[in-house]
Amino acid sequence: MSTENLPSSPEQPPRKPRVAVVFGGRSSEHGISTVTAGAVLKAIDRTKYDVLPIGITREGRWVLAADAPERMAITERRTPEVEDVAESPEGALVLPADPGNREIVYSEPGAVPKALGEVDVVFPVLHGPFGEDGTLQGLLELAGVPYVGSGVLASAVGQDKEYMKRIFTSFGLTVGPYTVIRPREWEQDAAAVRKKIVDFAGVHGWPLFVKPARAGSSIGITKVDDLAGLDDALEEARRHDPKVLVEAAVRGREIECGVLEFEEGPRASVPAEIPPPEAHAYYDFEAKYIDSTPGIVPAPLTEEQTAEVQRLAVQAFEAASCEGLVRADFFLTEDGEFVINEINTMPGFTPISMYPQMWQASGVSYPELVDRLVQAALRRPTGLR
Repeated sequence: MSTENLPSSPEQPPRKPRVAVVFGGRSSEHGISTVTAGAVLKAIDRTKYDVLPIGITREGRWVLAADAPERMAITERRTPEVEDVAESPEGALVLPADPGNREIVYSEPGAVPKALGEVDVVFPVLHGPFGEDGTLQGLLELAGVPYVGSGVLASAVGQDKEYMKRIFTSFGLTVGPYTVIRPREWEQDAAAVRKKIVDFAGVHGWPLFVKPARAGSSIGITKVDDLAGLDDALEEARRHDPKVLVEAAVRGREIECGVLEFEEGPRASVPAEIPPPEAHAYYDFEAKYIDSTPGIVPAPLTEEQTAEVQRLAVQAFEAASCEGLVRADFFLTEDGEFVINEINTMPGFTPISMYPQMWQASGVSYPELVDRLVQAALRRPTGLR
């Protein structure tokens, strides 16, 4: 780390660590990422950290964003965009891919590039591809900049629902029935794909859930009750991801559990239950973020069930080699078995999101949660670990 911004007088305190909150991005979850950034910017302790908000536009350009959390909220059922809070629509930021230089450079057309100073840690609140899937994590590893959350492998596994399930199965976790439609399969023989799905439904029954294999926030998911809706569902999923996951319905209660990495290792929160939303067929994007269907925290489970889902959540965290934080989502079936649906390596992180709510109920406030994650990232080196 350079001493450029360090005080010269011994009486002055050392400079505060600089946290870059990176948000937005190229995925369909751009708006939710921006909402999350607003919550983190509002909660982070400014007496302890300097903060640099960095937005990534839908086209992938890094821009200097205004430190204006109030402009990053859902208004009139619309999620905000990075462009709504960009300091200059023409300016761009560059993070050097050089472990010896963490200085962010800002440039505008016709102006001399301006150094904004070093970044000590990145808090990436990106969701979905090109951010939560290991791509940004790889860039930060190359640059030698510590960051909040899981590394390249765990982030990629947490984004790709097929390989996530494969890893869970190999570690003894129970997953629901599923089949995968790869891009080449659909392009070469769509009729064979339809038959494959119909045969799958013949074994496991309707309805089926057709979803992008590498997306989140319930975007692109369709509940399909019969063959008539299948083609439209596949088209919608493929609009977000050429690889599609088809899952059988798992009948049971939806239970979530948060995992947070402490110095002594990962620890699970109290679990929460997601009740069936009254105005929606399932817990979709509108139910999650627009209508804000409330969860039940803590979930009404027995002590034994609570201990079991906490154990399984930590097991999933370790199976995928996660770091920092994870939200693990389960179904509790009628015969009392927990079936893991997925993990999120950067879960929804607004104060009303389930992950912070579960930790609030476990004795960790939202500002403390943000601080713990930043401190853990500052302690953790980049590279092989």
